[in-house]
Amino acid sequence: MAAHMTPEEFRRAGYAVVDWIADYWSTLGERPVTSQDPPGTVAAALPPTAPERGEPVDAVLADLDALVTPGLTHWQHPGFFGYFPANTSGPSVLGDMVSAALGVQGMLWATGPACTELETVMLDWLAELMDLPGRFRSTGAGGGVIQDSASSATLVATLAALHRASKGRWRADGLDRRYRAYTSTQGHSSIEKAARVAGLGAEGVRVVEVDPASQAMDPTALRAAIEADLAAGDVPAIVVATVGTTSTTAVDPLPEIGEICAEYGVWLHVDAAYAGAAAVCPELRWAHAGLERADSYCFDPHKWLLTGFDCDAFWVADRAELVEALTVMPEYLRNAASESGAVIDYRDWQVPLGRRFRALKLWFVLRWYGAEGLRAHIRSGVALADRFAARVAGDERFELAAAYPFSLVCFRLVAGDEASAELLSRVNATGRVHLTHTRVAGRYALRLAVGSPSTTEAHVDEAWQLLSSAADELLAP
Repeated sequence: MAAHMTPEEFRRAGYAVVDWIADYWSTLGERPVTSQDPPGTVAAALPPTAPERGEPVDAVLADLDALVTPGLTHWQHPGFFGYFPANTSGPSVLGDMVSAALGVQGMLWATGPACTELETVMLDWLAELMDLPGRFRSTGAGGGVIQDSASSATLVATLAALHRASKGRWRADGLDRRYRAYTSTQGHSSIEKAARVAGLGAEGVRVVEVDPASQAMDPTALRAAIEADLAAGDVPAIVVATVGTTSTTAVDPLPEIGEICAEYGVWLHVDAAYAGAAAVCPELRWAHAGLERADSYCFDPHKWLLTGFDCDAFWVADRAELVEALTVMPEYLRNAASESGAVIDYRDWQVPLGRRFRALKLWFVLRWYGAEGLRAHIRSGVALADRFAARVAGDERFELAAAYPFSLVCFRLVAGDEASAELLSRVNATGRVHLTHTRVAGRYALRLAVGSPSTTEAHVDEAWQLLSSAADELLAP
């Protein structure tokens, strides 16, 4: 039987792994952005059973090079412009290494006091850095917690909203009334999933129309939907507004939506998964106007703020409501610190019991970059998107499909949907860049999302050159 790895063996292997990571990052730009192999290639290359005897780390690293990395979509590639960015960075990786090494289980304050308290302070740091409303600070009635993703944040907000709307009866008696959630046609799919998981049923989500020009939620349509449900005897429980929709980064009108939610006593959750990071820059905080009316808010540092997945920052204005909705206390978890009421037990702020020490990587990132470095990163992405959008606007074959307030540009060929879809296919086939698509007001559009810390003007210019050349071939008479 192979012996446990000693500290000295770990030191040698750890150096080798760090070298491998550094070499991977330094050669990313030379690799195809997406795998060129057909489905099943990696699985077919792996042995059918686990090894009988242990193998050295060098052998594992060799197979990483030979088997794994050729079968990856390289999300950290400077030419990766698909979806939204899923940044990581050196400091984040180091923080994750420390978290993995400590192996802390942070479900209770008592199981990891520093794990809990560092997280509380990091969320306060972020709230201050982004100038979020004071009601989200832990020094008052609110506070923040790290979820794994904005999807989980939406589910937790939905559960808290149901608890409030039912006056707590949903836990004891089940959902004996029809409760409703509301979001726009551009809201994320996780909103519907949260409603399903929470037991609202297939009809639990009311999809609200958007302004055709801005793609933002129409407050008049929201009010009409709420009033129709009230007239039918249903209970409006939660509105999920979006700052930076997945499709086009549209920003819902929070002041008007917040006023409606306050009028009808409906929980307002604001999903800023991608665009929330922009608020580290004062000139981009306009998107948060009206946030002071929100009951909860989240954004993903793992998208555009250089912190590796998974790390969603989630705040509530009243942590007591959240804890009351989610607390289940078995005897085996009772302890003096929790009974005192003087500590935070983050197990009561999420669906799972267990939780990793995610705050470490956030701490490493915030300390390495500082506010100045984070603002520079965001501003660089916005500037590169502006640079690309100018190319699109200056070419009569292309047109912009939506506004681009952050670092996503949606565009299309004037020639129409079929031509635009073929353009995307041809450009992605080069292996040099990777873009995705959406539909804006029913029409096909390409999406170019800037966000990798290694992306420069040269990479954006290369993307445009590939697009322009492919358009030449595609539109040739």
